Amino acid sequence: MGKQQDVGGSDRHTGSSATAQRATETSSDARLALAQDPATPQMTLFDLASDPSAAVRKAVAARTDAPAQALRPLTRDHDRQVREAVARNPSTSVGNLLRLVKDADRWIRWAVAGNPGCDESVRRVMSEAPDKELRGLLAERRDLEPDLAARLIDDVSPEVRERLATHTHDPDVITALMADRTARVRKGVARNPRTTAEQRSALAQDPVVDVRAALVRTVELAEADLERLVDDRSVQVRLAMATSDLVPPHIRQALGRDSDETVADAARDYRPASGNSPVVRAPRVGHRRSATSQGRPGRAAR
Repeated sequence: MGKQQDVGGSDRHTGSSATAQRATETSSDARLALAQDPATPQMTLFDLASDPSAAVRKAVAARTDAPAQALRPLTRDHDRQVREAVARNPSTSVGNLLRLVKDADRWIRWAVAGNPGCDESVRRVMSEAPDKELRGLLAERRDLEPDLAARLIDDVSPEVRERLATHTHDPDVITALMADRTARVRKGVARNPRTTAEQRSALAQDPVVDVRAALVRTVELAEADLERLVDDRSVQVRLAMATSDLVPPHIRQALGRDSDETVADAARDYRPASGNSPVVRAPRVGHRRSATSQGRPGRAAR
């Protein structure tokens, strides 16, 4: 069914049908079955929305065909599971989502963030919310409006900016966050597969170890950057390279001769990932594998 219409009028319509009368006279199990029955008339759902049983009200809250006005009082229900069911209902009206995005319970606010009906008006409220996690969930959205992304670039929370840096598809946002003074934000940029080769080269020279280590674990790099990082002063960075699925065989072979035994052993003992790796692959530039190279891609010669 399509999106619910949030129209004016009272929060509850009282039906006088025989079905509505049965809803008030039967056991809670019977009323729950009625709330879950697709054939139950919508007018009866208004009565069931004020049922004394939270299970019945939750069943109404989860119905995608429930009228917006039947769900409206449930956005203020004293039972948090009922309110969360409304927040997760993909047919919940924008008006009801706007009420729930300000709910005192954080889990309900976060459920609104994942609702497919979370439109621009709801996202704008999220961008101004004091809830850091809510703003972080907003930062991860691919459909984020440019002006909201620009606002989050200057968010007071480094975590929010980091999540924006990791997930954004906007090249202007990536460029802005490359210059962020907080290392964890630049680390987020390093994990973003939509960075350019030039940006990756700059990140490969970042003064913070965690940024360089995140870079080699997550995206493919140009040959010049790889050769520089093989001799990185940080064991952590070289170890990240030795165990990265994205490092080509000839670089891993060089790491197998590393002065640090932990790095050398990791490079020699490397095996390709099972396919469950969280690594995000991106096109690697600047290196073409020789036709005479030995071994499989991503695996050191033994």
